Amino acid sequence: MDDRSNKVILVPILAVLFVMIGYQYICPYFSGEDSERDPELEDEDPPRFTPRFNFSERDLLRRVDFDIRGDDVIVFLHIQKTGGTTFGRHLVRNIRLEKPCDCRAGQKRCTCHRPGKEESWLFSRFSTGWSCGLHADWTELTSCVPAVMGRKEAKKNGRNFYYITLLRDPVSRYLSEWKHVQRGATWKTSLHMCDGRAPTQDELPACYSGDDWSGVTLREFMDCPSNLANNRQVRMLADLSLVGCYNLSFMSESERSHILLSSAKTNLRNMAFFGLTEFQRKTQYLFERTFRLRFISAFTQINSTRAAGVDVDEDVRRRIDALNFLDVQLYEYAKDLFLQRFQFARQQERQRERLRRRQERRRLREQRAFLYQRRQEGGEAEEEDATATTEDYTSQVVRW
Repeated sequence: MDDRSNKVILVPILAVLFVMIGYQYICPYFSGEDSERDPELEDEDPPRFTPRFNFSERDLLRRVDFDIRGDDVIVFLHIQKTGGTTFGRHLVRNIRLEKPCDCRAGQKRCTCHRPGKEESWLFSRFSTGWSCGLHADWTELTSCVPAVMGRKEAKKNGRNFYYITLLRDPVSRYLSEWKHVQRGATWKTSLHMCDGRAPTQDELPACYSGDDWSGVTLREFMDCPSNLANNRQVRMLADLSLVGCYNLSFMSESERSHILLSSAKTNLRNMAFFGLTEFQRKTQYLFERTFRLRFISAFTQINSTRAAGVDVDEDVRRRIDALNFLDVQLYEYAKDLFLQRFQFARQQERQRERLRRRQERRRLREQRAFLYQRRQEGGEAEEEDATATTEDYTSQVVRW
């Protein structure tokens, strides 16, 4: 084999090797190499985060084998003033899908059908509307969604329902709700169904007379004992059937509070996913890795909210904390779990990346060894050819 033949063989081998290495190191892939270069994920980290709660690996590892072509449904539990409207729009307008949701100008709802089917994969305000009531809570949704989906699509049982929600800092959320109500907003059409019935007027008395509570002061808002803004996040995530629904005489207040908080923590922990308003990029990151769905554009952290513009003194803040003492405990628990899940996901991602690079280096060494062996074999062939040529020449000389 001559030198020219050697080069003909080596050139395509080296070209293939170069392309393989370039593809591995340049092209991003879903396991997170793109997020590895996202500084905003790290910028959101709270300083000196130290876990306070012990969670199992099962609690921290959130991966859902979401089958959008099958019978799986994402159910969004939308708690008031937690950024749910923005997140809900992300779900219908910002996910990269084979068959994107059909959102038409002038219409509040989008049609989110599975590829090749006239069936919804998303149960939310902007897809199916308030089918279980305005801002339906966990108690309402878990008893209502299967029946509603069955009626809408005449489908047999067997769907997988994956519940998701957002939480927000309790004081900020409370102030935001107050400002919203002050502007004339109401949720008086909410059903509050529990154990097959709505609460009576005695069980849930109104905080105001008339059409709305517009112009309400913060003190008036805080003074209403039946104000559902108080501990709203715990109430909307707990199983209210455990405490007699809205019947406050069913058990003592302390026992009721303990059961509500415990139930809310359990339901939140067992949900497929939850995010925090204060950590938009981490919320996006964890959602994408939980459901293996990608958003088209990145989430934006907006801190200049109406609640942020409310200046309250320390006494008022302490009173809001006291009125929302269950929400405060739930949020501390949720924030700890959320950040531990994020750290766990990032750690796993980095481990996969290190393993991938070790495997790539091993493949590279093997390819180099293969090329070296080919060069050696080519050199030995040349020596054999040269020896054979010399022997032939010598024999000819002797013959002459």
